[in-house]
Amino acid sequence: MDVDACLKQKLSSLFPYLDEKQRRMAAAVEARSLGHGGITRVATASGLSRPVIHKGLGELKLRKPGLPLGHSRKAGAGRKSLRQSDPKLLEALDRLVDPDTRGDPMSPLRWTCKSTRQLAHALTAMKHPVSHRVVGELLAGMGYSLQGNFKTKEGSTHPDRDAQFQYINEQVRASQAVGVPVISVDTKKKELVGEYLNKGVEWQPKGNPEAVNVYDFINAKVGKAIPHGIYDVGKNLGWVTVGRDHDTATFAVASIRRWWEGMGRALYPAASKLLICADGGGSNGSRLRLWKVELQRLAEQTGITITVCHLPPGTSKWNKIEHRLFSHISMNWRGKPLTSHEVIVDLIGATTTKSGLRIKAELDSATYPTGIKVSDEQMTALAPLLNKHSFHGEWNYDLLPRPATM
Repeated sequence: MDVDACLKQKLSSLFPYLDEKQRRMAAAVEARSLGHGGITRVATASGLSRPVIHKGLGELKLRKPGLPLGHSRKAGAGRKSLRQSDPKLLEALDRLVDPDTRGDPMSPLRWTCKSTRQLAHALTAMKHPVSHRVVGELLAGMGYSLQGNFKTKEGSTHPDRDAQFQYINEQVRASQAVGVPVISVDTKKKELVGEYLNKGVEWQPKGNPEAVNVYDFINAKVGKAIPHGIYDVGKNLGWVTVGRDHDTATFAVASIRRWWEGMGRALYPAASKLLICADGGGSNGSRLRLWKVELQRLAEQTGITITVCHLPPGTSKWNKIEHRLFSHISMNWRGKPLTSHEVIVDLIGATTTKSGLRIKAELDSATYPTGIKVSDEQMTALAPLLNKHSFHGEWNYDLLPRPATM
């Protein structure tokens, strides 16, 4: 290895451990030891410019007094930080990014995107000249970071929310202990039927993605698919009825009836009761009269007592069917256009998991008109067969079959 190659290797190994001044002085020492032409050779080997090496040679001849070892400048030398030159800068920046100022009519950034460039512009207008890069550094130092929205708010919280969850758990445990079937019910998000974009990806031949429509204009002749699900909590089995008309209480109870006749009766031949866990709204809402009337009809047809426990308001995401059934269906059909109701039924029925989930799916082509009213007289007639529990009877109740007449 020649001298210049050795020099280059030595300097490249040493420089990462030196600061700016130490590097130029080390280069100057090497240049001085090489004699004539040393500056050029060291500049080539180190990557430093000739003027920098000349500066290092000058510093070797005259060491500046009062300069601590390892520092490029004297203590206190150099440009002062903005925190020192403009002590009110941080206070002004904090006011701009504080969420409380969003409704302040004096805030120049209320209801606007608070980018670093906008913040820098606003600060400059407030007599605090600063660049957007410095704003970013200051925000990081103040503990701010870029963050998206995080779903944690569930709407208004009922004071008995936790107590209702505890009550549901007690009902579920007691039912399962004596072999009573426990199901969780809900309607999945309605899906467009046809060659529409379905988010997600699937394996396809390279460069040959499946073509779908550019616009999601609904085809009135085909309509949407309305998947109503029943999840058997104890046996990890699912049933989904895919409707074509409307998501009404009659449709929801018809789906439960299909489950009982096609799956539930065979699984629980000795059952005299059924526990249903449901959300507080939608087609199975706790205030929906038609839901209760239709469930009592089902109790009449099956001869079993139906107990309903509704989740407290604003907690629908805790419904077990969302995590145990619907999420797996969405994963199974991601990236696949839902071109027909039959395709949707097949995709749902093909959904399985390693934990043993199996799903039965059927198409329901019946019509379910909306706007059906249940009169006060009907509710009065239902009252003897509607047993409200002592704890929040509006959420927890039994629907009884009519007693046998002599």
